Amino acid sequence: MQFKIFSKKVWSVIILTEFFISVGLFFSLTKLNHSSPIAAPVPIVSLPTTTTLAIFPEQEQPNTGLPIRLKIPAISVDAAVEQVGLTASGAVDTPKNQDNVAWFKLGQIPGAIGSAVMDGHYGWKKSKPSVFDNLYKLSIGDEIYVEDEKGVVTTFVVREKRRYDPTADAVRVFTLKDEKSHLNLITCEGDWDKDSKNYSRRLVVFADKQ
Repeated sequence: MQFKIFSKKVWSVIILTEFFISVGLFFSLTKLNHSSPIAAPVPIVSLPTTTTLAIFPEQEQPNTGLPIRLKIPAISVDAAVEQVGLTASGAVDTPKNQDNVAWFKLGQIPGAIGSAVMDGHYGWKKSKPSVFDNLYKLSIGDEIYVEDEKGVVTTFVVREKRRYDPTADAVRVFTLKDEKSHLNLITCEGDWDKDSKNYSRRLVVFADKQ
């Protein structure tokens, strides 16, 4: 199911909240390893009943197109953007191509008011690195650029990096009601667990629109 963020009608926050509560909201960052299969989804956050996603009226949003490219000069990232929603198990999906990033299309569009979320793979597969292998190297003040389908480039500046346990409450990654525009990037990090077939941590880079 796809929700349009920009509509002539104001979306009901309650309806969207009930949707996310019913399916749960999880990070599922695919491990990429030389010899192991794709990792199963790992829950990192399930939205409580008190959480709402901040959906603003159309007139309060900038004229922003859908994202098609993510560029991060500090770590030499120049990646195409895929659109993803939730998996059948209720996990946030990941990009099909390890060179690409995935924009969570049920959240905000980059440049619009609220928190837009993109994820990307970490690790090696078939002797090839992944798009967010060096995400941890970003520093506060580094710039991130998102190009939309209209050719408009929006600049974001890194504000914070935070590590999460896979089962941690990370609601703030998806919701920040300060009427500003944010972009949050997610990937895996830490030690590889052969039993769970996942990494031990999730890295989130928080950035604000310049």
